[in-house]
Amino acid sequence: MLALTILGNNSAIPAFDRNPTAQILQTNDESYLIDCGEGTQMQMTRYKIRRSKISRIFISHLHGDHYYGLIGLLTSMGLLGRTQDLHLYAPQPLEQILLLQLSVADTHLPYKLHFHPLKNEGIIVDDKKMQVACFSVKHLIECWGFLFREKKNPRKVNPERAAIYEVPSAFYEKLQQGFDYVTKKGTIVPNAEVTVAAVQAKSYAFCADTIYDESLADKIREVDLLYHEATYLKDLHERAAARFHSTTQQAASIAKLGNVKKLLLGHFSSKYESLEEFLPEACEIFENTELALEGACYKV
Repeated sequence: MLALTILGNNSAIPAFDRNPTAQILQTNDESYLIDCGEGTQMQMTRYKIRRSKISRIFISHLHGDHYYGLIGLLTSMGLLGRTQDLHLYAPQPLEQILLLQLSVADTHLPYKLHFHPLKNEGIIVDDKKMQVACFSVKHLIECWGFLFREKKNPRKVNPERAAIYEVPSAFYEKLQQGFDYVTKKGTIVPNAEVTVAAVQAKSYAFCADTIYDESLADKIREVDLLYHEATYLKDLHERAAARFHSTTQQAASIAKLGNVKKLLLGHFSSKYESLEEFLPEACEIFENTELALEGACYKV
């Protein structure tokens, strides 16, 4: 299970009750924080996000609206008694920034903070249930997107059917892996007779801040949910290019080229008080589009 909660959907400046970028991606067992703009802690409180469930934090780049809330969150976790390890994935310079902030405040975190610098495209997390890769995007400074893929779920054993065929419980793990069972008499019990397919593994891609770049389509191809920035409406495509951002229809074009299942638009410019024009523009090109609204939870 993957579920995405939007904590902030605005660009550089908080405006019109919209906050800078921050998202929580939840699995059955843990939560991942993606970017941590100003006000993220307040948004977590507002939408009842448990800090203790966050095991990994991913920071796309070092523009302030994507990480200025981080040092406050890290210190708050310590003040609230966190002791479990925390993993942070971010551009290399962020490590020195955090060390300086902690040093001048004479703050010592009561938990281990593991810093993982982003250097090359590829897999950065690979555990039993989740694989996370980073990929570069084209922005004014070093910037990274993240691709989250659940590991393929094992098949589920049907105990009643397994009992009928006298399959011992010690063989259940093999059944989950797809093996057939062979009885002592040599009779083959097909795996499909005693198991059912598990829920399909899901995928989510976060494209961060980027100019329109068709090469992104290959990096996020066929994901279940794609988040792509849409800072401007289509009429401001020249301004978007000059500032290395994208428009509604450019984001929709990447979704279409990548054959993704669903698109979320976010990182809205503070020049727009209303967002009502964003969705219709994107849907002209990619119909299955929604706006990344703060407080909304999107099941992947």
